[in-house]
Amino acid sequence: MYDVLVVGGGPIGLATACYAAEAGLTAVVAEPRTGPIDKACGEGLMPPAVAALRGLGVEPAGRQLRGIRYCDASHSVDAEFRSGPGRGVRRTVLHEALAARAEAAGVKVVPERVTEFWQSAGCVEASGITARYLVAADGLHSPIRRACGLDPAPARHARYGLRRHFQTAPWTDFVEVHWSAGSEAYVTPVDDGLVGVAVLGPAGDAFDERLAAFPELLDRLGGATAGPVRGAGPLRQAVRRRVAPGGRILLVGDAAGYVDALTGEGISVGLGQARALVACLAAGRPADYERQWRRVCRRSNLLTVALLAARRNPVLGPRIVPAAGVLPAVFGGAVRLITG
Repeated sequence: MYDVLVVGGGPIGLATACYAAEAGLTAVVAEPRTGPIDKACGEGLMPPAVAALRGLGVEPAGRQLRGIRYCDASHSVDAEFRSGPGRGVRRTVLHEALAARAEAAGVKVVPERVTEFWQSAGCVEASGITARYLVAADGLHSPIRRACGLDPAPARHARYGLRRHFQTAPWTDFVEVHWSAGSEAYVTPVDDGLVGVAVLGPAGDAFDERLAAFPELLDRLGGATAGPVRGAGPLRQAVRRRVAPGGRILLVGDAAGYVDALTGEGISVGLGQARALVACLAAGRPADYERQWRRVCRRSNLLTVALLAARRNPVLGPRIVPAAGVLPAVFGGAVRLITG
């Protein structure tokens, strides 16, 4: 019997297994997809994520990021990171680096798609695997979360993300966030000849139609060869709790709840959740994870909720970037709250 069965072999699932191995727990990961797993993602690692990955012995290749830049048609304002550089990293590169670390740590990955489980007083069984705990790291629309009856109600203001790569030399070492009337475009350099563009907003138009709302960015891309479009959403997942009844099934990463990609902290927060979850399991106190999850996510969630509220306000929304330019110290302070 394993100590931990992790369902989902994305970056946070693999990181959870690595933390478990470091804590002396036996871990197995169930993931039906082979090879590096790609998904819609902004691909900008904030400094806390870079530091957390380094603590795991993971240094994925990518482009160094100096800070965050907000832009609209008339304004631009920068805020540099103070706790060290971030890194633009292809999602597939990040996955490969974590998979290699998990393998080196002795973590077994089995090609199983887990959607059902059986829970008893002392263990959980799924796909012929028995473990003391099951950790669901199976994404925004987690089948395990649904099976536990923890799925949230539909979001009132559903937002979606679309991401595409463009083969062009990066023109900046900042993550650029371009703002239009109804959506945002995140620009992240991820390699010497590759830039990722992720567009966030309500359901509706295809990627090219959304990108047309950012004419300056479109001109900057200059007809560069573009890769396939990947999408995700609805982004908001207001999950009620992270520890299922019975105390043997726990949720981590996007499966544990999500507000929005607006602040770009998904990997940073997910790694913090994984570390906290494993600490609770190693101490034999899984019920403590709910409180620890809230501690890890509190600052990020509060900032994201506040920014989204301002974004939806017809008076405040168009003034977000101009206000950041007028009050650069406040903008810089907000970035440092996010990035450490």
